Amino acid sequence: MLLVTEGGPELPQRRNLVTEIPGPASHALSARRAGAVARGVSTTLPVFITAAGGGVLLDADGNSLIDFGSGIAVTSVGNAAPAVVTRVSAQVAQFTHTCFMVTPYEGYVEVCEALARLTPGSHEKRSALFNSGAEAVENAVKIARHHTGRQAVVAFDHAYHGRTNLTMALTAKNMPYKQGFGPFAGEIYRMPMAYPLRWPDGAEACKAEALPMVKSLIHSQIGEENVAAVIIEPIQGEGGFIVPPEGFIRGLAEFCGEHGIVFIADEIQSGFCRTGDWFACDHEGVVPDLVTTAKGIAGGLPLAGVTGRAEMMDAVHPGGLGGPTAAIPSPARPRSAPLTRWSRKTCPHGRGSSNRPCCPGSRRSRSATRSSATCAAAAPCSRSSWSGRARWSQTRARRRRSPGTATSTA
Repeated sequence: MLLVTEGGPELPQRRNLVTEIPGPASHALSARRAGAVARGVSTTLPVFITAAGGGVLLDADGNSLIDFGSGIAVTSVGNAAPAVVTRVSAQVAQFTHTCFMVTPYEGYVEVCEALARLTPGSHEKRSALFNSGAEAVENAVKIARHHTGRQAVVAFDHAYHGRTNLTMALTAKNMPYKQGFGPFAGEIYRMPMAYPLRWPDGAEACKAEALPMVKSLIHSQIGEENVAAVIIEPIQGEGGFIVPPEGFIRGLAEFCGEHGIVFIADEIQSGFCRTGDWFACDHEGVVPDLVTTAKGIAGGLPLAGVTGRAEMMDAVHPGGLGGPTAAIPSPARPRSAPLTRWSRKTCPHGRGSSNRPCCPGSRRSRSATRSSATCAAAAPCSRSSWSGRARWSQTRARRRRSPGTATSTA
């Protein structure tokens, strides 16, 4: 049996290699893995983790590694964050499961209330909770189709939305996500992404041409009256870290509004301060009709959500949404712990207080143009592979400010 060190933020936050990578203990575990785990479940770095805390991982051989993967943009408040651990422990000691559709519990309601406060827009909202990001995307499409009575869904090149049949259809990349798994769900249409680096005539042409091209293709190939939803990651993270030119996301949302199309922002990977603001949509003040969330929402536990306009969310008949293990109590209760750390603690830049959110993406502290630096400082983004994106958003925010723009001061 392996000697396991206790995890948590008390682990030394540094890299320390004591064996080759992978070491002998990880090699032995890899041999066991090969005889028990399906080959299709791949691994990037074959070291087996026995403890984690903050931004480091401790493997079975005693090597301490810096956690740039963050569970693929999940452990945004650090691994084994004390507030998360405490609330999970308290909840599982109280009860583990009842199914919210049978006998509800307060934690589910608390999560939905928090999502209503934090997601873009001050309109009346409703939320539904699920287990994974792909499940959230599937249900967002269901809601959009039910609300509009239409079937077509528009997605984009380089998109990633999940591994279920419908979300594979929405995902652009074939290998490894789609190869050999078809046929896929129908009525999915793909549009070119506004990708400044790869646009044929350069970044300036992308800014001028991408949105008119998408509108024209939707009109000619689908028909606006047939489109239930347009779904997009405001900043894409799988087909490269793709930041569309300023104005593209806003223009797309306005086009959807003009034609009764539900605009879905997939913020599963970009949400919860991964880009330097609460949500990537916040950088341009875009208010989606529906927002999908997961990953960083619960500090590493399985939880996802769809939050949207009340009239759209409530269009679905009772019993049409849900699942027996959707938002089981243990992830639902600690769900507020990451948000507490981001929005309730004093911001290192001096912008927060014990009773006012320091994150500029919060609806209660929204200004004409917000400094994304405050949120990047409040969340430990430097521990993740998205830290460069947070720094990029800070630079972009500074460049966009005009002399007359109201901003916070450190």
